[in-house]
Amino acid sequence: MSATPPSRSPTPHSTPEGTLLLLVRHGETPTTGKVLPGRAPGLHLSERGRGQAARVAERLAGLRIDGVYSSPLERTLQTAEPTAASTGLGVNEDAGLIECDFGEWTGAELAGLAGLPEWQTVQHSPSGFRFPNGESFAEMQARIVGALEALRTAHNGGVVVCFSHADPIKAAVAHALGTPLDHFQRIIINPGSISVISYVEGQAPAVLTVNSTLEPLSGLRAP
Repeated sequence: MSATPPSRSPTPHSTPEGTLLLLVRHGETPTTGKVLPGRAPGLHLSERGRGQAARVAERLAGLRIDGVYSSPLERTLQTAEPTAASTGLGVNEDAGLIECDFGEWTGAELAGLAGLPEWQTVQHSPSGFRFPNGESFAEMQARIVGALEALRTAHNGGVVVCFSHADPIKAAVAHALGTPLDHFQRIIINPGSISVISYVEGQAPAVLTVNSTLEPLSGLRAP
């Protein structure tokens, strides 16, 4: 009678370690939820927003970060400061991460815009909408997707934190998911939230988390 060979645990398949892009929306400002600030200068974080920025840095503690990039607007640069300080890295300004250009709607109150017929297009058919004398949603998406592709290439295999704005992040996540731009408004991106996209060469992007505001993210990458 032959002896039964000992059982063996299956050998785990090795998976390539991809590039992680962490997309962080800036913290709250005094006008968050009230107006479309757009690219107007001089808007800074509120006290709550500064707390959210500090919390982002705390949640990323223990994660080896290779680069910190930010939209050039004050509110994103301020949000990036605690993370840059905790990692010892400088903040690199990247115009590709900037807010959508709202043109003539810059600074307009959201309550007033909600009554416009065009607002329904913004919410339900954004792919064909261009802000008066501003940017279209399609242009905004192409811009941030191109910026993220450049950062992915520059930091291949690394972890990059990108501080940006709600609409560009929503558009980037929609693109990674293969979601039509007309559905990107269904994605919620809160102030101080982190969304994570993983890129592995030869594979479609993988969205690991969206609008995360609570748990530590050090487990995204083995130490």
